[in-house]
Amino acid sequence: MFSDKKERSAQEPNSGQNRINKGTTLEGDVVSEGFFRIDGTINGTIKTPSKVVLGKSGLIKGTLTCENADIEGKFEGSLDVSGTLSLKSTAHIEGEVVAGKLAVEPGATFNASCVMKGSHKEKQSKTETTLKEGEAPKPSPYDRQQRAKKSTEPLK
Repeated sequence: MFSDKKERSAQEPNSGQNRINKGTTLEGDVVSEGFFRIDGTINGTIKTPSKVVLGKSGLIKGTLTCENADIEGKFEGSLDVSGTLSLKSTAHIEGEVVAGKLAVEPGATFNASCVMKGSHKEKQSKTETTLKEGEAPKPSPYDRQQRAKKSTEPLK
């Protein structure tokens, strides 16, 4: 009876917890199926289909790919979060960010180029597929440049 529970919990992919404590520095690539709590320093690549929490004393220099991330510390590099990226007031982000959703508390530093998943690329591909070869896109009635151009044209 008790052995069934142990076997089941060992096989669940997101049940493992990983912790990098303050004063610890890792160099290289880290791949895990479980949750991460980072209070130390990682120089390299981190990949997990789970959540990553970067504590106040934590520092990541490199690439982070995960489902969700809560950041209180410092991040420098490329950040790819498929779900929600939460930046706490002590967070300091520099680099490139791709996120599904973004939550930023007042006081956070966010010096990054940011692309929201499911917005820009999907709209761009829809526009490209609907236009035929050699056909120019129709001007939007909400385009300021087009409205200004029309207002300066003489009436006929």
